[in-house]
Formats: sequence, C-alpha cells, structure tokens
Amino acid sequence: MWSAAVARAVAINHSWVAANQDLAMALLFGIGYAGIILEESLAFNKSGVGLLMAVSLWIVRSIGAPSTEIAVSELTLASAEVSEIVFFLLGAMTIVEIVDAHQGFKLVTDNITTRKPRTLLWVIGFVTFLISSILDNMTSTIAMVSLLRKLVPPSEYRKLLGAVVVIAANAGGAWTPIGDVTTTMLWIHGQISMLPTMKSLFIPSAVSLAVPLALLSLTSEVNRKGQESPNVLTSEQMAPRGRLVFSVGIGALIFVPVFKALTGLPPFMGMLLGLGVLWILTDVIHYGESERQKLKVPQALSRIDTQGALFLLGILLSVSSLEAAGILRELANYLDAHIPNIDLIASAIGVVSAIIDNVPLVAATMGMYDLTSFPQDSEFWQLVAYCAGTGGSMLVIGSAAGVAFMGMEKVDFFWYLRKVSGFAFAGYAAGIAAYLAVNNLHFSLPTTLAQAPFLSGS
Repeated sequence: MWSAAVARAVAINHSWVAANQDLAMALLFGIGYAGIILEESLAFNKSGVGLLMAVSLWIVRSIGAPSTEIAVSELTLASAEVSEIVFFLLGAMTIVEIVDAHQGFKLVTDNITTRKPRTLLWVIGFVTFLISSILDNMTSTIAMVSLLRKLVPPSEYRKLLGAVVVIAANAGGAWTPIGDVTTTMLWIHGQISMLPTMKSLFIPSAVSLAVPLALLSLTSEVNRKGQESPNVLTSEQMAPRGRLVFSVGIGALIFVPVFKALTGLPPFMGMLLGLGVLWILTDVIHYGESERQKLKVPQALSRIDTQGALFLLGILLSVSSLEAAGILRELANYLDAHIPNIDLIASAIGVVSAIIDNVPLVAATMGMYDLTSFPQDSEFWQLVAYCAGTGGSMLVIGSAAGVAFMGMEKVDFFWYLRKVSGFAFAGYAAGIAAYLAVNNLHFSLPTTLAQAPFLSGS
C-alpha cells in the first residue's frame, strides 16, 4: 500500500513538473542561490549547495524536455563548455601555487621600498592592478595583503591599503581575458577577444582605480602626520631556482592567448601545456631533493582551491540548465522591452554583482544574449566584462578578492561600506564614463582625421 502511494505521488509530481518546468526551475534556482548567499548562517558549504542545485535543475529539465535524449544532448554540450572553463582555472591556480611555493612573487614585492603613506597607497594600487591582470584577483589579493602585513603595522591605514588592493585586483582583472573568472568565461565562449578587449578596457579599468586612489589620498588616515611604514621584512627566502620557476610560470600564463592564436585550440589546452612544462621543470630541478617535495606539483595540487572550482562547476551547470529551458532568453526579452539601453543593462549587472557573485551573473547574461544579438567585441560584451569585474568592489562581499581580504584582515562589512564603498562606486561610474567616451572617440576619430587639410588631399 505504501509503495503504491509513493508511486502515485511521484507520478503526480512528475506531471506537475512537466507542465510547470519554468516555475519549478526558477524556484529551485532561487532556493539554491539563497543557500549560497546564506552559506555562513546555514553552515552549508556553497560548493555542495551549488552541485546539488545543478543536478536538481537538470533532473527537472529532463522531465520537462520533449524527450530525455534531447535533455542528455543539451547536458553533453553544456558539460563540454563548462569543463573548458574549469580545466583552465585548475591549470592557472596550480601554476600560481607552484610559483608562490617557490616565493617567486618576492621578485615583485621586495622592490616596494617607499615609506610615504600617500605614495605607498598609489604604489600598492598599481602593482596589484598589474599583477591581477595576469593572475586571478583572489591570488593577487592574498599575495598583496600578505605583503602589507610586512610593510604596515595593524592600523586603520593598513585596512585602507587592503581595500585598495581589493579595488585594484578587481580593476586589473577586468581588462585582460586571463585576469578574472568572468572575463575568462567571456573569452573562452567567444564574446570577447584578447587585443580588442585589452585596448578598449585598459583605460576604463585604470580610471576605476585612479579615482578611488585620488579620493582616498585626501582622507585623514592617509595624511596623518608622523605615520611611517617599516621596510619590507625578509622573513622568507626564495626557494632554489625560484627565479626560473617564476619566469616559466608567468611566461606560461602569458603564452596562453598566443597558443590560442597559433593553433586555434581552446585556451585551456594552452594552460594545460604550460602546467605540463612547469611540472616537468620542477621535477627536474628538485630531483633527489626529498626535503623539497612541497615545491613540486603534487603538493601544489593539494593546496589549490578545489572547492572553488566545484562551486564554479555547479553554478555554470545550473545556469546552463536555465539556458537550455529557454528561461534566460525570456528574461532577456523582458529586459529588452523594459530597459532598451544596453549600457544601462550592463551597468545594472555590475551593480548587482556587488551583492550577488559575478560568475552566475555573467553566465546568465551569456545565456540571455547570444552572438547574433551582440557580436564578438561589441560594446555590450566589453561593458559586461568591465562592469562585472569592477562592480564587486562596491561591497566587501561582492568579489572573491573582497572575501579574501575580509577573512585575512578581519574587516567588518559595515566598516568597508562606510569607508570604501562610496569611493569604489565613484571609480566604477567614472570607468563606465571613460569607456563610453573612448568608444565614441574611437568611432568619430577617423572622420575627424579625414577632414584634416593635410590628409584630405585637397
């Protein structure tokens, strides 16, 4: 009797899900995302919630699809696209971990010797900006906040320097396809390409950092008299052949877009090539050195953020299920009808990314708008890359860099909101204005030049 009742309940629920697929998937995604946002309060790991949400959504999609075969085909295609991003990030994180294990980043940080608070503010900002254009923003933040602990004693000023690191890491990651997860996603899927993106977004990203730096330079914490910073402490020595590992590791990251241009193969293949070269190199240079096992790749693999990679996997698979069901296309049509300006849509994505993780936001945007709506390197996709990358700086919880800083320096959410959010928003808005100005100049410049007397031929 019980088995018959259970079978009847399953059949009824199966019919309801099939008839109300969109509603069921929206509810599941909403509940799952609430669990991710409230991770600390509920004591559930967001990676587990993300994976559970992904599988649940695809089960509903398989019920609501015209046939199971169609759902499986959609899942196979989605898995291939998602795997490219996950493999790319796993390779990049491992390379960075190997370089860090050899203390390779000391080549950069040991050259920061200034003791003047205002000068140090700008130096820290732009060093982080440049580093995060190659590394991911969370790794850059961890490295630079660790440096600040050696440069500056615990104080309000050090907290402000840490906030500058967060803003700079997000700004630096926005203008290169390998500097941030969201720009990497857009690059791998073909919404943006390497050189046009770098040329178009460098100035807006630099402006989004320069404006907060200029405003913070006027604050009392930075201009306090008699404030001095000690020299960098050399508490850790660079590992043997650390310079070589640093050069090869950074070279491998920079070579990825070159590999894609030369071979036409996906970027993750170039990243795996770089990891393979570095793996063999470290095996050779540390051969027979049993006390240096921590410098080799197997140990580095045990230290990378595997939980973060699984969270990304769950989020991307979840969003791909909504795309397969056509829900994201319906949302895009709604936005187009009510917000016809694409600049406003992209700007809104950046503001929302201060509250909600930018990875699912960008993944959803990619599902809402395809390359027929907006071609590669169009203004919309470049603005999405900029806004999603820098918008997270407006709140300390809005980016992986901010979360890392909050954990390392025990910074309070409301302290950041009170002291930094306004400056970060000013930089964000100024960067959008700079992009629109540069973009309009780009289109008007050829006409202006053609009318010049020495070029017109008349």
